[in-house]
Amino acid sequence: MTSRERLMVAFHCGTPDRVPVAPQGFGRIPRDSPLGRELVEKTDIILYAHGGVDPFIGNSFQIETLTAEDTTVTIYHSPAGDFRRVKRRTAVTSACVEFPCKTPTDVERLLSVPYIPPTKEQIQRAAQNFIAEKDWLGGNGVVLYGLGDAVCFPAEWLSPMDFCLLWADAPDLMVEMVRMANDRLLPFVDALCRFGVDAFRIVGGEYVSEQLGPAAYEELVVKPDRDLVALMHSHGALAYFHNHGPIMRYLPMILRIGVDALDPLEAPPWGDCDIAEAKKLLKGRVCLVGNLDDMEVLDKLPTEEVVRRGLELVEKAGPDGFVLSGTASGIYGEHAARNFIALAEALR
Repeated sequence: MTSRERLMVAFHCGTPDRVPVAPQGFGRIPRDSPLGRELVEKTDIILYAHGGVDPFIGNSFQIETLTAEDTTVTIYHSPAGDFRRVKRRTAVTSACVEFPCKTPTDVERLLSVPYIPPTKEQIQRAAQNFIAEKDWLGGNGVVLYGLGDAVCFPAEWLSPMDFCLLWADAPDLMVEMVRMANDRLLPFVDALCRFGVDAFRIVGGEYVSEQLGPAAYEELVVKPDRDLVALMHSHGALAYFHNHGPIMRYLPMILRIGVDALDPLEAPPWGDCDIAEAKKLLKGRVCLVGNLDDMEVLDKLPTEEVVRRGLELVEKAGPDGFVLSGTASGIYGEHAARNFIALAEALR
């Protein structure tokens, strides 16, 4: 099998010629370096494509961006007034330090802004980014279109504290915000599929599982994402789900969403995933992806120990519906890259 064939069989819970070994992106390895080319040739790499289109706000705002040194200020001008976002960068990361909405009143203002959806041309360009990456990779892996689900709208417009407070103080408003977000997201995804996107990586669930709990997860993730996944499947597209953090109590809920695959399934002490128990709970209907920590296992432990752990995971979770992968969202370095290659060679 090619790497793409191997991954797609696993993602649909089949049994490939061997369990895939899938780095998530290139981490800190330049893709055009010798090691980057070796990752493409010798592993079953998963890459992400992003379209640069925000379906939640579309073209509803006049956006002004001001950058000075390590700070970027984005001002969203609208008939309901201005909204302001501030991001700061360091040598290793960046973070939002001021969010556009701070109170329920701000959320009501935001939702009152007349919605102007992305244009057909904008969506087509987003799809072309995916197709170009897929063409570049060929049979050497799978490309997923990175997509925030409906709960990303409140999670990205409110600080973590205010996100939690909105659910505590005004849950009906949170539900309405997510409903409106999904109403905007579904036609966007429908258009992407019609333009040729055939595999999605859905993100956002961890905002709720990590901060709000199961009742909120049912309302804000399961209900809208079920419709999202059904739409993807109606086009024959792959629905791959990403959810960091302790995951075991959410697996029956994720099963009801109907996704094809789930990552990253962090093992203790970084998460709570017992891979054999997860396999039982998902009943052969969701492919498990991950369970090897990029930073603490793949990037730090000797190759012999990494291979031993990898083969042990394959025994517990393979040979069907399992992809051996990292868990730290693709921030691995050279040692981890060579360990991915060693794992793939050990499974040949």
